[in-house]
Amino acid sequence: MNKHFRLIAVVGLGLWAGIGAAQGAEQDVTVPEPFEMIRSAAETTLDDWVWLRRPIVVFADNAADPRFVQQMALLSERLDALEERDVVVITDTDPTARSSVRQKLRPRGFALTIIAKDGTIIARKPSPWSVREITRSIDKQPLRQQEVRERRESLR
Repeated sequence: MNKHFRLIAVVGLGLWAGIGAAQGAEQDVTVPEPFEMIRSAAETTLDDWVWLRRPIVVFADNAADPRFVQQMALLSERLDALEERDVVVITDTDPTARSSVRQKLRPRGFALTIIAKDGTIIARKPSPWSVREITRSIDKQPLRQQEVRERRESLR
């Protein structure tokens, strides 16, 4: 459904831009890029996501760590379930870079940290977790339960 929504949004923006151009409008219309769910800690901070997304931070001492590889495979298999819950995945596999995310959360070796939209830590895990376990943790949160209720009511 998300892919269809993006397609409709892009087509709609294209039509809107075409109508504006036909009417002599001189405004610059840019089509938004698709949201990149998986990001490097070097490119972002936790503060960038407060009240917008739920960060899931995956740390390792290097990208070849088998636990990191396993965790990223588990997350990649079910990105749709994470997208539904407004998740952004932040990865950090370079302890020497001392990213702001690493400085704030202070992991040792592999670590999985799930953070709520308000910036509070929901869970810290020293081993990989399935998306099912992650989404259960998120779904227990009051804000998530409120979001689900609001979505149900809007569908009525």
